[in-house]
Amino acid sequence: MQQQNTQITARRELTPHELSRIVDFLRKLRAPFDTGVPGASKDTFWNIVLELVDAHLRRRPIDKSGLITLSGVPYSTGNRAVTKMIEDGLIRQVPRGGGLKTHFLEPTDTLLDSFMDFANHVKGHLARTFGLRKGTEADEYYFGGSYFAAQIISPIRGDDIEGKVPGDIRFLLNDDNYFSSMRNMWSDFRNDLSRKSSFDLQRLPDLYASAHATFQKPAAEYDVISINMPWLGEFAEKGYLAPLDDLLQDAAINPLDFHPSVWGTGNWKGRQYGIPLYCTIEILAARRDLFEDKGLIFPRTFDETIAAARALHRPAQEFYGIAWNGHRGMPIAHSFMFFLAACQKTIIDVPMHNPEGWDFPRFEKLKLQLDTTDALEVIDYMKQLVEVSPPDIATMDWEKHTQCFMSGRAGMVYCWTMRAARFEHELSSQVTRRVAYLPPPSRRMRQIAAPIGGFLMTIPATVKPARQKQIIDAIAWMVSPEAMKAHVKNGFPVAPRFSVCADPEALASSPIVSMVDQLARRNELVTWARPPIKEFSLIEQVLGTEIHDAVFHGKNPKQALRDAENSILRLVNAT
Repeated sequence: MQQQNTQITARRELTPHELSRIVDFLRKLRAPFDTGVPGASKDTFWNIVLELVDAHLRRRPIDKSGLITLSGVPYSTGNRAVTKMIEDGLIRQVPRGGGLKTHFLEPTDTLLDSFMDFANHVKGHLARTFGLRKGTEADEYYFGGSYFAAQIISPIRGDDIEGKVPGDIRFLLNDDNYFSSMRNMWSDFRNDLSRKSSFDLQRLPDLYASAHATFQKPAAEYDVISINMPWLGEFAEKGYLAPLDDLLQDAAINPLDFHPSVWGTGNWKGRQYGIPLYCTIEILAARRDLFEDKGLIFPRTFDETIAAARALHRPAQEFYGIAWNGHRGMPIAHSFMFFLAACQKTIIDVPMHNPEGWDFPRFEKLKLQLDTTDALEVIDYMKQLVEVSPPDIATMDWEKHTQCFMSGRAGMVYCWTMRAARFEHELSSQVTRRVAYLPPPSRRMRQIAAPIGGFLMTIPATVKPARQKQIIDAIAWMVSPEAMKAHVKNGFPVAPRFSVCADPEALASSPIVSMVDQLARRNELVTWARPPIKEFSLIEQVLGTEIHDAVFHGKNPKQALRDAENSILRLVNAT
């Protein structure tokens, strides 16, 4: 089943998320006809195909009885249809295993291919009908985005929230340029009610500690807390976060306007606890001018990255091949996870696909994947990077390595798109209009995996229900297309909404916007690089020490990985 899903992505532009939405669209389109038109009846073959393909896309094993039930037809009718489809080579029977004689059912390649052609036809016809973008190709837009036509989003207005939200809302946010800009925008529009003192901005490690302490207090000290996406599992499992599903029923937030992978970063075990405010993608930025001068190709693999960095490396002139996060602790732990994602691996045993919500039973068992050949190759890659990096790479964090590249002292840099925006917009940048923005290189030409990061807006569970309804209106204003477009035009190309990516003015504001949009369409954005399990912060802490020792201090890599696994398991069992 996993192999077939890979083939789906490779054969067509449609992603599994889009296919799932097309199935749902077709299901809902047909249902009123079956029940509302006199003389109409359910199409057995149609329903079986839709439900079988949907179960396959969602990786949910389904047997004959379950398939017939979902199809909504009499059992005898469904049984005859399924039996014939098996005989015709459209459905494959997969043994359950464990000595059982029963089978699961899944579509064959023949059925999948024909359904893909049909789905592409549906998508292309809708594209032509609604005049999406400029062309008539089926891959010109992402099926399921709530804004069909490329339209200019109107400027943000303060009266959109007048009378809807109180002025005494208190925010605990990450200390970065995006949140600073959001704070200023909010204060400008709400100067009669709000003050900048309502916003507490803290650096990432401090934010985690403050959020953790705040959530445990019986009375909410803050009304809105931004959490790093990987923290979701821990805070949701501990009951710290207010579920938002009921609040979203009446809020001006349309989940369909968010890329499903991004929206899913706020969903834990079927419930929505966070609203994505912005997403940022880990990419490789390279000096286009230097690559052209030396006749170099932009790297697509680890080996090509090292080769290009060596060709650019001139330490005698204080110019270096590449910069990245080597700082002990959280920065190098994240680097390790992102390089592991480039090998199509992650730190724990989970399926390599983006969920529309985190609900994997194996999370409970914490099956680590650290002491592996892939992890050893990642450490070897990191050690090779050190040879073509600045001499202080062992202490470089997000800010330092961004500044190194922006000041013209490195030929390449691994960085978040939010920080990469500074290359074009800051007056002090020495690399303006000289940068190529590239997907992160993979290992040995594997599928590209560009990790998604960012923050979720959450409401503490201790906030009273009546006030939660007011707070969700404030969050809706902050994550609105109008607010996100304003931030994009101000140099923050990090909007996770289809409508913003389709806006001509937003697209023209930065080359990063269109690059990330293309990564999303090709299903190359991944949320699983840092799975939001409740033990994530503990794993991050241990890796930040062991990986740093292996890369910079001569510790045997295999011993470091083994020690990391043992330390994590010991700490987990002690809690």
